[in-house]
Amino acid sequence: MLETNLLCLVLAYVFLSLLMLTVLIGLALPRLVKIGAIVVASLFYVVVFFSMQGLLGWSAPVGVPARFQVLWTRIVEPNVVQGETGAIHLWLEELDAANLPTGEPRAYRLPYTTNLAGRVAKAQKEIEKGNLQGGRAEFFGTGASQSVPTGPLQTGAPPGGDPSGGGLFDPAFLGGQSRNVDLVPLPKPALPPKNIP
Repeated sequence: MLETNLLCLVLAYVFLSLLMLTVLIGLALPRLVKIGAIVVASLFYVVVFFSMQGLLGWSAPVGVPARFQVLWTRIVEPNVVQGETGAIHLWLEELDAANLPTGEPRAYRLPYTTNLAGRVAKAQKEIEKGNLQGGRAEFFGTGASQSVPTGPLQTGAPPGGDPSGGGLFDPAFLGGQSRNVDLVPLPKPALPPKNIP
């Protein structure tokens, strides 16, 4: 999937280079200037392809899936001296309504909050003990007006809110990161009944 996205990006650069070539043909510029512009544009899509390869393993600063299994976590504490705000990295696998995986695992980066860090640390300890951990993402809010989630991951209480962002104009909110993450033990998948004669 990510390789396909990289290929599409490179093809977009090739298309822009061809477009530039057609424009340059009609302009009254010296031939060496035209050739130089084409070579530089061609080098750019090669550079972008190899530069993007290094980004594939980085945690994405986007919203987590609505329902997921937590595979692993990492909490980076804030460092006031160095001006680092901290982050919470989650390696997640999206689940369907029956708690079955529906995609490839992906790394997500969430803004650091004390409440979320405590919940993630607790979930990590359970994972290390061999207990599967799942979760749900709810949209930004305090949890006071949210309904109880339904389905296999129901916890019996509204998800805890962490409204530490700045609302609609908070960059984390605009990036989809300001969702509440509710982590719970992951029940077994709900498989269809077998027809045993």
